[in-house]
Amino acid sequence: MKLKKICLITLIAILFSCNAFAVDLKTVSCSLLSSTALVDMKTASTKRVLYTVPTGKTAIIMFVVVRSPSGSLSGGTSYAFGSSATCNDWKTGVSLTAMTATTDAIVIDPNNAKFTHTVAAGTFGMYITTGATNAATATIDVFGEIF
Repeated sequence: MKLKKICLITLIAILFSCNAFAVDLKTVSCSLLSSTALVDMKTASTKRVLYTVPTGKTAIIMFVVVRSPSGSLSGGTSYAFGSSATCNDWKTGVSLTAMTATTDAIVIDPNNAKFTHTVAAGTFGMYITTGATNAATATIDVFGEIF
């Protein structure tokens, strides 16, 4: 029993001295890549950048959470998410009309669809075609993996 404890303690000491735990979790797991507050959910316009891929990395965006709207998003029938200028390459036609309370949240994913990685310095964002009827903002969280 003492030998097992000594071996375990030695192993732990070696791992810590080798910086084995100095791993960026974003490169080995699905994690929160960005959280953007106060995103305008009404005005149709250009792409709103939610995440920029770090230099030398590539990202796979796994899902997006739209949460905590400042007001009702009724009327918001056409939002798109992606890396292209009009964000039409990850998920399009997203309706957020069900989000009518400040405590609401919706998880959006690409539903097993094929899409292209977002490359270094590339941006992932949201584009509004038909936004909320009334002025409202929301927080948008982007989850994924970088490698």
